[in-house]
Amino acid sequence: MYKVFIVDDEPFILSGLQDILDWEELGLTIAGQAENGQEALEQLREIPADILITDISMPVMTGLELIRAVREFRPDLKVVVLSGFDEFMYVKEGLSLGIENYLLKPINLEEFQQTLETIVEKLNVSRLDMQWWEYTNSVLKDNVLLRWLRGQINPQERSERLNLIGLPLSSRYVQVALLQVEPATDTFRKRVSDLAGAEASFFMFWDSDNDLVLIHNYEEASAGAAEMAFMLEEITGLCTGGEKLRAAVGSPVYGVDAAPASYEEAKQAQEFLEIHPERSIIYYEQLRDRKEDLGAVLPEDWSDYAKLIMSKNVAGLSEQLELYFSAPAMDGLTPAMLEEISLEWMLFFRVLIKDIRSETERECIAEGLTAIRRANSLPALSAALRQTSAGIIGLLDRELKSPVVNQVLNYIEKSYSEDLSLKKLGFMFNIHPVYLGQLFHKTTGESFAEYMNRYRIDKAKEQLRSTNLKVHEIARSVGYWEMGYFYKQFKKYVGISPTEFKGLL
Repeated sequence: MYKVFIVDDEPFILSGLQDILDWEELGLTIAGQAENGQEALEQLREIPADILITDISMPVMTGLELIRAVREFRPDLKVVVLSGFDEFMYVKEGLSLGIENYLLKPINLEEFQQTLETIVEKLNVSRLDMQWWEYTNSVLKDNVLLRWLRGQINPQERSERLNLIGLPLSSRYVQVALLQVEPATDTFRKRVSDLAGAEASFFMFWDSDNDLVLIHNYEEASAGAAEMAFMLEEITGLCTGGEKLRAAVGSPVYGVDAAPASYEEAKQAQEFLEIHPERSIIYYEQLRDRKEDLGAVLPEDWSDYAKLIMSKNVAGLSEQLELYFSAPAMDGLTPAMLEEISLEWMLFFRVLIKDIRSETERECIAEGLTAIRRANSLPALSAALRQTSAGIIGLLDRELKSPVVNQVLNYIEKSYSEDLSLKKLGFMFNIHPVYLGQLFHKTTGESFAEYMNRYRIDKAKEQLRSTNLKVHEIARSVGYWEMGYFYKQFKKYVGISPTEFKGLL
């Protein structure tokens, strides 16, 4: 709701203005009022009004003097002038002060309401522009940081881009942590952003998997571990609304160019958290020690198993797993060791299907983990893994759609007549437009433009069959405002013009 401040030296007009309109329906609320310009000026220094409605002729300070004074500290304030004087000099001076409209008393209610509706539209555009600027700046930061952590940006470009957005990396050591938060509410995101932003050595962003990537860039090696631990403790302390926080921490590395190694380690540690739901934090160093203990019995080369999964060969994979667990090296291992080996296999499965983030994927992994923990013998462990591997192959076979793309497709279905673009939809669903375009093509098999044109033409065909609307009316109703382009796309997808199509019905 935008805030309105009203100024008039006649009390009955002040009360009348409050009653003649449904302000809430217009998206407005009256935040204050005054009976002269001086009183209004003092209040407006404290009240964050968006719109000023003022009379011209008032004691102490006139309306024009008020506008001139308030412009010094509130230059973007929208102003509507009410006056009983239909004189050119007043109109001219008002226009020079950037007023939205000059309305004569008694007020024409329809003109007054239309003026306010126009102002609200301007304010909406202005707010959207500001939100879009903040969004694009955030996208730039996220893009640079992610490319750096993936090793996809050279040192010079990284330095230039991060300096540009005010994130210089000047210290010697880097450590990366990945935090998963459920539910990741906007309130929690804001709190974490404020907390990390208050510490000069920490940077953070949310990646495409909705994970919080926490980067620690510090100078003293001896203090780094304690600072990271304290920050994780502080973030955990923000979970006052029932949020569940889990952290996977990579190793400290020397030099900002080595940061991708810490990021990759954090990713590996995060996969381990998925099969150990009872743990809330894991450091990669702990995994490294564990893998050294299991090294003698884990496969040296996992690629053959990966090929069987990706080729969806259930029988072949089941046979290989049975051979693996019947090998002599398995004899004499403790139950705890066998469970750890089975968990490594679950990690392997998860990495192979890491692009499928759905409830079905989580259920499949959860069922496999439950079966492993219930198994009381080596054959039972082997059977549990073979059953899970079959479920994994079933998931790959279903080719699940991206949840974000599903949201976009649902929005298109309701709003296909609007001016839609990847940029606008990316802003709405909090995803980079380029990445959204890639996901969209991967899911639908079409580019966004191809999909939109085909969808709109199908809707146009439906209307040509079922309504008596004219062709240009149908074109506009499905989102085409340029008739030449509509005809071109219609002929491309149907083979004939819309007029010819209607003539065949």
